[in-house]
Amino acid sequence: MANKPSKAKFIGELLVPVAPFDQKSGREAWTVAFAPNGSYFAWSQGHRIVRLIPWTKCLNSFSVDHGEEDTNALSPRHLSRQSSNGGQVVPAAGQPPEHTIDCGDIVWGLAFGSSVPEKHSRCVNIEWHRFKFGQDQLLLATGLNNGRIKIWDVYTGKLLLNLMDHTDVVRDLTFAPDGSLMLVSASRDKTLRVWDLKDDGNMVKVLRGHQNWVYCSSFSPDSSILCSVGAGKSVFLWNMDKFTLIRKLEGHHHDVVSCEFSPDGALLATASYDTRVIVWDHHKATILLELGHLFPPPSPIFAGGANDRWVRSVSFCPDGRHIASVTDDRLVRFWSIEERAPLAIASVSNGLCCAFSAQGSVLAAGTRDGSVHFWECPRSIASLQHMCRMALRRVMSTQQVEALAIPALLCDYLTYKVI
Repeated sequence: MANKPSKAKFIGELLVPVAPFDQKSGREAWTVAFAPNGSYFAWSQGHRIVRLIPWTKCLNSFSVDHGEEDTNALSPRHLSRQSSNGGQVVPAAGQPPEHTIDCGDIVWGLAFGSSVPEKHSRCVNIEWHRFKFGQDQLLLATGLNNGRIKIWDVYTGKLLLNLMDHTDVVRDLTFAPDGSLMLVSASRDKTLRVWDLKDDGNMVKVLRGHQNWVYCSSFSPDSSILCSVGAGKSVFLWNMDKFTLIRKLEGHHHDVVSCEFSPDGALLATASYDTRVIVWDHHKATILLELGHLFPPPSPIFAGGANDRWVRSVSFCPDGRHIASVTDDRLVRFWSIEERAPLAIASVSNGLCCAFSAQGSVLAAGTRDGSVHFWECPRSIASLQHMCRMALRRVMSTQQVEALAIPALLCDYLTYKVI
């Protein structure tokens, strides 16, 4: 019998200013994001506004010791409605500035991108460019209701680029993690588009294959594979060197709305309105684990209909051992890849999205009223075996591991068959 899940530790919240004339519609926090280097937190707080807050400021306001996983004895705090509003906040000396950005339209997607100077653009004719992205460059891409993508300089809050090609809502954005500043946008116009920001935002490729809206996309850690999901039961995998479809993963019974690779690239988690998160071995197109949010699980015919367990978002913890999910039953669940039942749960009304901090110690979840809630991720010490497995799987596919002359049990462990 599985243990009863514990209650996840709530550490704070960011609230949006409420005006008397505010309506619920248009206030949704459709997306939250952490900068890869842990410097900033961004969220779309509804009504066209994106807030950029230094993550240390968030942690300090929540009384969480920055960089540590412990919290002190103080009760959870929240940034007041006044301090989380307002324009430019004057930072203390040496502190990164806070920004409030008006994007001009409802913001559906957010992504941070940082550059690695030695990583060249794939564009051949680099004679002259408006932007020379340096080592400390940090960009924020915002996907808008009108199909535009706006690129902002995080440190100054200035608009750098306006990308116009999509003909419908840009639902999701993701940067290649290799620092090449390749950006992928997923849209309701049924396409994914690949942009090269080192080439002044030039559009490199249109990926077609989805028959309906595309909800979400995610890069593998080595940037070689892109996963995309949408209104449909299939999970698409793309080769990002050739921009070709590798395969479709079949197993969900309803729209697939969120996807993310594990930090070692060995696993892929996908969330669906069919009440399940599936953890795949995407190299072999096999299902390793199903995380069910409704018991007993609905039969395929009922999983395709309306229910109160639609999974809205899934996020893989940077430790490679935990997964978070946000569901319409007003719960956030923390799962271990070693268990089929949640480790911890927390209440959140009308949750829409979730993301782990760069270190993985905190989970943020955005809601329909534009606010963001934060919890500590359940803590445990990773085994040496798991750390070795992650190190190996970062550079080897399942097929390469299976070709090694090693005992079957070790092979099963390294390929996550025995978790």
